[in-house]
Amino acid sequence: MLPWLTDPGTLPIYLAPMAGVTDMTFRTLCKELGADVMVTEFVSAEGIVRQDDRTRRYTEFSDAQRPVGVQLFGADGKAMGEAAKKIIAWKEPDFIDINFGCPVKKVVARNGGSSLLRDCPLLEKVAREIVRGVAGQVPVTAKIRIGWDLESINAPRVCGLLEDAGIEAVAIHGRTRSMGYSGEAHWEVIGNCAEAVGIPVIGNGDIASGQDVERRFRETAVRGVMIGRAAMTNPWIFREAKHYLETGRQLDPVGYDERWAFMRRHCAMAIASGRYGSELNTMRAMRSRLMSYSKGMVGGRCLRPKLSLVESLTELEDVAAAYLVEQAGQNTEPASSEGETQGENVSTARREAAVFSAC
Repeated sequence: MLPWLTDPGTLPIYLAPMAGVTDMTFRTLCKELGADVMVTEFVSAEGIVRQDDRTRRYTEFSDAQRPVGVQLFGADGKAMGEAAKKIIAWKEPDFIDINFGCPVKKVVARNGGSSLLRDCPLLEKVAREIVRGVAGQVPVTAKIRIGWDLESINAPRVCGLLEDAGIEAVAIHGRTRSMGYSGEAHWEVIGNCAEAVGIPVIGNGDIASGQDVERRFRETAVRGVMIGRAAMTNPWIFREAKHYLETGRQLDPVGYDERWAFMRRHCAMAIASGRYGSELNTMRAMRSRLMSYSKGMVGGRCLRPKLSLVESLTELEDVAAAYLVEQAGQNTEPASSEGETQGENVSTARREAAVFSAC
């Protein structure tokens, strides 16, 4: 039922579900760059049952993104099973994923996400009821953390309970809920879980390079790896990881031209999707994403304040032109951006390029 995990010839790399990040646009881009399996942003089972249009839009995906799962959160297994059936009827995802790992307070306060790691009987009940609710239409998987805190690491027990409940694969983030995203992921716990259960385990946490991917496949029994925050800064990590697994060699870093072209395309696609409304609202929503993409770039410290203020695609193109002028040398004219000519933008780009020189 999960061929990408059961075929011994595959080493699948997942894009981790991240609220406000892994929308349909970003998933499309990461799929193009080599991500194998997608999971949507988590959606409220309650909202799905109420047929809330705002909630439903989080379940959208394209066939090009397959295999793709829709992730649900909640604490009422019957309601979540009902929500899963509605989603299957709407979109026919390849699997349903249960969020038992989200550490965000507003989710935990509603007894969802990682809060269920403190109540294993309820967690098992929820999983069992969802599996029963979908009645074998699609596989059900789950995502967990290794425990609530370092004094209550219970991932091996939780994985066993989930396997018994009919869950077909488990993704494990190697941190506790109390750790949030601090400290190092405990991959030894992930490895122990992968050896203790008969269902596939997907490891997640601190994977930032092709070498990291290869190491986790080599050192543990995981059947897949999941990349989250590293993809926010470097979505090319999927391409880099595939290349490293195939050749044992690193790809050269992505050039500035390609990076800026990607940033522009991401914004253009986000505007076209209409998810955030107008171009102005979309660009405001994209600012944090653009600043993430700038990390590691020469002059990034001075670049980020500019990216934090962009209000249109044209403004982004102006910032890109100025930056590329500086990197190429101030006597070099910037390449024209899609849909516009050089001419009148060159002098502005040259003037603004001096800002990056100071960094």
